Amino acid sequence: MPFSVCMRDCYDTCSMVSELKDGRLRVKGNPEHPITAGFLCPKGALLPRWFHANDRLKNPLVRTGERGSGSFLETSWEEAIELVATKLREIIEKHGSESVLVYQYAGDRGVVNYAFPLRLFHYLNTAMLDYGICDRAGQEALKDVYGTAIGMDPEELKNQKLIVYWGINAFWTNLHGFTFAKKHGLEIWTVDVVRTETAKRSDRFFRIRPDTDVLFALGVAKVIIEEELYDRVFVRENVYGFEEFKNYVKTLSLDYVSRETGIRVEEIETFAREFAEKRGIIHIGYGFQRSLAGGEAVRAISILPALVGHRFGFIYDMKTIDKSYAEGAFLRTRPARRIPQMKLAEYIERGEVKFLYVYNSNPLASLPNQNLLRKALRESDVFVVTHDIFLTDTALYSDVVLPANTFFERLDIADSYYHRHVALNEPVARLYGKSNSEITRLLAKALGINNPYLYESDEGIVKKVLELNGLSWQELKAKGFVKVPEKPKEWETPSGKIEFYSQRAVRRGLSPFPEYRKFEGKYPLRLLTPTHRMTITSQYHNTHGMIDPYLYINPADASERDIEDGDTIEVFNDNGSIRTEARLTEDVPQGVVMLYKAFWVRLLGWNANFLTGDETVERYGNGSAYHSTWVEIRKV
Repeated sequence: MPFSVCMRDCYDTCSMVSELKDGRLRVKGNPEHPITAGFLCPKGALLPRWFHANDRLKNPLVRTGERGSGSFLETSWEEAIELVATKLREIIEKHGSESVLVYQYAGDRGVVNYAFPLRLFHYLNTAMLDYGICDRAGQEALKDVYGTAIGMDPEELKNQKLIVYWGINAFWTNLHGFTFAKKHGLEIWTVDVVRTETAKRSDRFFRIRPDTDVLFALGVAKVIIEEELYDRVFVRENVYGFEEFKNYVKTLSLDYVSRETGIRVEEIETFAREFAEKRGIIHIGYGFQRSLAGGEAVRAISILPALVGHRFGFIYDMKTIDKSYAEGAFLRTRPARRIPQMKLAEYIERGEVKFLYVYNSNPLASLPNQNLLRKALRESDVFVVTHDIFLTDTALYSDVVLPANTFFERLDIADSYYHRHVALNEPVARLYGKSNSEITRLLAKALGINNPYLYESDEGIVKKVLELNGLSWQELKAKGFVKVPEKPKEWETPSGKIEFYSQRAVRRGLSPFPEYRKFEGKYPLRLLTPTHRMTITSQYHNTHGMIDPYLYINPADASERDIEDGDTIEVFNDNGSIRTEARLTEDVPQGVVMLYKAFWVRLLGWNANFLTGDETVERYGNGSAYHSTWVEIRKV
């Protein structure tokens, strides 16, 4: 049976074995994999339904009506590729190569399918995306303290006593990691604003108010330091700026921390004492760092594991292999112009993007401030090409739509940003569409480009990437996965130590220590937009049919607005408005409301990004801040 790997934008990156039996795909987890361990999450179990979905695109489409209207004419592959190549050539000649933007993200994380198409755009010297939507602020924050965002190997959890899930609903988004921790007997704590499914399954739940993560972490650090619970030998030998940090947290009042965070002083002290005793590990989530306070929060949180003696006692990211050969930036002849991901609408409005090529992404569902983006596309002359499996919202706004195939239909490899394994993906069958690499070769040929790097085979790229990373193709073929050896890691900071006093932060105009700031919006309710259990951002909404479009609100906030459970409500702010039903729950605290994110507008009529803002946090790499969105609600 062929090996497969789930290519979705998910921590776990499950290794699977697949087969086509009686014309139907069957998948199961690879039992030999040490993390994903032979079982699939609810989304993975339904992959055959996704693969065989009736609404998969089968033929290229050319738009004949207004953007978003769904008016398309089917055409041949030859005509579609020639049209795309002709428009690409014309726009480069008239407006320059930097008016062309390739927009791709992690909708498919296969090394070839993700990176190889970029070779063509590097060769053409087009503009490239500056990725800021996902984990950028946290990346920058961890570099301020450790010089890297790559934390510990999660397989080392088997040697630990305590894991803290801070701002991550791991039972939904990192099920195999959560199960691994349970299997090895770790005590599990959760720190979050919402009482998530992870919080309900944890040994302890610390509910904090939005944006107060930094203050809670500093309060915990204060107790650990003042009660001398920290690892003095480790701190003396490996930490830069400890005395300065000690004096900084000394000024904090635990009563003030308690009032701001909503956590009692006794709980703060208990957290600190037991975290120190059990030498806790912290899995730092992505959600809360997508806010105006996110970068400062991650800086503060990341200090706690170092206080109790861990060199890299956090889990955040795991970039295990170098994929630069697959991407081929060496084909450029000048530096790339980078366009901030969150500001796509602005660049289109200003006429700075004339050709937009989209793959592995659905920005008309996943980007914030959707009304602005859709208006920009309707009113501009930008030529949009989308390569996708389905007629997504982005495809509806495109001039040409090219059918993609699934990862069950091609060769590739994928690494994980959670664990240290690279997995093999072998083709099981071919149904419809072409891979990203196939389209790239067709476009290169239509453009008359003869560079051999644009015609390299998928297998050739896979083998070269493995070779450059010191990994065995034979071992990968035999097992379906291979572990990337961990090289000795050092702290890539100016001092060569863990920096409680961050020199890098100072150089970027920030305080040397994490700072707490209050943020308030024009509207009274803070909107949180996490992912639903059965989707990964916008993926699977159309095939799984399990959506939850309701707005979750605390009963006290609902009562103030005369709203009862099941009432139709309007949620609104300056970015837009949506109508849905209210669901009253104590799982969401007062002052906070929650909508699941990025459902397909063409199926639901709206999504949460009609409300979210596209503000970025400049000092943290232009990271996204769409969880810093405020709204009001009224019954209709």
